[in-house]
Amino acid sequence: MEKIIIGKIVNAVGLKGEVKVYCYTDRKERFEELERVYVEDTPFPIANVRYQANVAILRLEGIDDRNQAEAQKGKNVSILESDLERLPEDTYYVRDLLGIAVADEEGRVLGSLSDVVQSSAQDLYEIKLESGKKILLPAVREFVLSVDMENRTMNVKLPEGLLDL
Repeated sequence: MEKIIIGKIVNAVGLKGEVKVYCYTDRKERFEELERVYVEDTPFPIANVRYQANVAILRLEGIDDRNQAEAQKGKNVSILESDLERLPEDTYYVRDLLGIAVADEEGRVLGSLSDVVQSSAQDLYEIKLESGKKILLPAVREFVLSVDMENRTMNVKLPEGLLDL
């Protein structure tokens, strides 16, 4: 089963083997709902979770001292695809949107979704046009008219003048 990277170990914390995880998920509290995570390919049951600002501090079973924790620095933290949360309707994982074909209101293919830029106000969809140029489109209902995951297409309404830049 595919593993999904949800964070990266950025440091050791204290002397008892805790690791500081920079979260790629927008809900760091998700770690409380998990029984285990994978550090690279090794499964580790989660013994304890706490938070410090925007990072999770994990106590993983089998990592018992600072030296063992420091050895994990820089490694990816993953979960199994089966551990992903079920999303509400009209909500998608970024990984599922990447590469989707983007077309305008008339159905003309503009290009493909190449990235999702997450900001505090709203997400921005980076669309790589067929010309190679990239544009950013706010990920709001006003501009994103429909998403068809089965056919891997997204229909959008571009703000006036966006392609003229």
